[in-house]
Amino acid sequence: MNADRDEVWRRCVRLGHALLPLVDREPWRRERRHETLRAWGVDTGTGEGLIGICAALAAHTVAKDASASPEEFGALTVTAVAGAAGGSQDFELLAGAPDRFDDERDERAVMLLRVCSYAGDRHALLAFRLAQETRRALTVLAARSPQRPLTCQDVLRMAVGTDPDG
Repeated sequence: MNADRDEVWRRCVRLGHALLPLVDREPWRRERRHETLRAWGVDTGTGEGLIGICAALAAHTVAKDASASPEEFGALTVTAVAGAAGGSQDFELLAGAPDRFDDERDERAVMLLRVCSYAGDRHALLAFRLAQETRRALTVLAARSPQRPLTCQDVLRMAVGTDPDG
């Protein structure tokens, strides 16, 4: 059972890492996101890493709510993940974070989101803004699917070849 939870988290992280490269197929989106992050006083690399981990946390929240196995994870819709990213409080997303991480960068990103979330004031506002930016990116990706609801598995398939960590 624990191995299944770990595998679901790994798939969520892959989805989070794939998100922005897929959205950035329209280059102006990256430029606009970088402008937004700089306006918030956030380093673009750090901000993009936090957006990716927000996407992973949102996907993990949806997967946990659905009691999805690793095989069932792929059927979750990107729209549902976007809803979790934009409709959940930051502490709700963080509550679903795993106890251990395969990648130290992901663990640091989650810890940074925790600090922002619990620090209050402008830091909590930043966590909220990052979640909204994540929701926006997921919504853009979902809107590109002309026929049926885009699933997490579709995103992972689309990402093949775009993410060197893959």
